[in-house]
Amino acid sequence: QVQLVESGGGLVQPGGSLRLSCAASGSIIRVYTMGWYRQVPGKQRELVAAITGGSTNYADSVKGRFTISRDNAKNTIYLQMNNLKSEDTAVYYCNARLTTFMIGQNEYWGQGTQVTVSS
Repeated sequence: QVQLVESGGGLVQPGGSLRLSCAASGSIIRVYTMGWYRQVPGKQRELVAAITGGSTNYADSVKGRFTISRDNAKNTIYLQMNNLKSEDTAVYYCNARLTTFMIGQNEYWGQGTQVTVSS
């Protein structure tokens, strides 16, 4: 059993900041990649940022504003979001691709956390 527990979402004014956290727990053997996706009504879920080992990648729309980081010991990732814009409003989902003892390699999703940027 693997669970992804998210926190940090909320309401923020344009130009403000939020920090999202996602902790993966369970019988994890290896984490291949973890990342953040977001989705708004009428659009497909899109990658915001991901981290695999020492490499990171970001959507063009958030480069220079968002930073993803990882605490390997805790299997936790963070998304520091600065200079938030109204178009960042979405449900943000944590994603992990990992291997467990019972299931093997699989993909897991958090329940999603709402980020609303509004004045």
